Amino acid sequence: MSLTAGIVGLPNVGKSTLFNAITNAGAEMANYPFATIDPNVGMVEVPDNRLDRIQELIPAKKVVPTTFEFTDIAGIVKGASKGEGLGNKFLENIRQVDAIVHVVRAFDDDNITHVSGKIDPIDDIETINLELGLADLDAVDKRLAKVQRAAKGNDKEAKAELAVLEKIKPVLEAGKGVRSIDFDEDEQPIVKGLFLLTSKPVLYVANIAEDDMADPEGSKYFKLIQDYAAKEGAEAIGVAAEAEEEIAELDADEKKDFLEAEGVEEPGLNRLIRASYHLLGLQTFFTAGGKETRAWTFKEGTKAPQAAGIIHSDFERGFIRAEVMAFDALDELESEAKVKEAGKLRVEGKDYVMQDGDIVEFRFNV
Repeated sequence: MSLTAGIVGLPNVGKSTLFNAITNAGAEMANYPFATIDPNVGMVEVPDNRLDRIQELIPAKKVVPTTFEFTDIAGIVKGASKGEGLGNKFLENIRQVDAIVHVVRAFDDDNITHVSGKIDPIDDIETINLELGLADLDAVDKRLAKVQRAAKGNDKEAKAELAVLEKIKPVLEAGKGVRSIDFDEDEQPIVKGLFLLTSKPVLYVANIAEDDMADPEGSKYFKLIQDYAAKEGAEAIGVAAEAEEEIAELDADEKKDFLEAEGVEEPGLNRLIRASYHLLGLQTFFTAGGKETRAWTFKEGTKAPQAAGIIHSDFERGFIRAEVMAFDALDELESEAKVKEAGKLRVEGKDYVMQDGDIVEFRFNV
């Protein structure tokens, strides 16, 4: 599963600090614009308490969490769509990711330079969104010029693409993102093939002060970001990036003490990773017992044979059936035997659509 969430934002808003905290990858940080030039990529484990519970009830020799990618992309500045700052190179880097994690500065600190000289989260968000929208509009105009010529003949594909482009252009001209448009099943593959920046799902991350960790909504800046996200139908979460980077370097006991002192149940990074995972349309199934209990990532809507293929291609090729129990059933009844007795162990065939939290044993013959 090679999907990746790209971390974007203005320079010096805490993107690389957040990336370091998430991945412990040691991305360069500096108090000047463009400290990140080439995108950094890091794999992260997806925090999932269900794994611990499954291991408790169906012990295995090893427990393996699932993972996915974050990409840290250099800061975008006003005029990036016209090549300002490090411009088009970074817009292309964003084009390659599947979802956008938009980091916004939501703290005061005179020692950390803000690229525009003031703390204004909404202006920051709109600067980024404007540049992405302008880049998309430029791409749509160029594509329109090509497709209009082809559509004058009997090229059905060109005519279908032209209709989509003509649907998109006025929305971009109005300053809105492509993700705000409803596309039907025939239009969706065409939109995906355009690789437009504003078509990607977005999660807004307010980089809040450490003092606001226990109650992000107490931050005057976070509420502004949250309200803005809500108007887009997007989610916003508050994370104190610098504190999270410190937490990530602590051992388990120190981490627990730190969180208790801050009045926080879990690191904000856990919420961020889970939110980014779901933003990508990703879900988790489990295999349990024996050599290992393991979490596996699948795309929402995946059927059982394709899920089996995530483990091994032979599983998909020789798929016979899937024996499935929901995590909630195991959690409630506390043993496989009781799940079976309750009639909650299901036998599913090739058309079964996998559900988040399924615990599965695939039967196959090659």
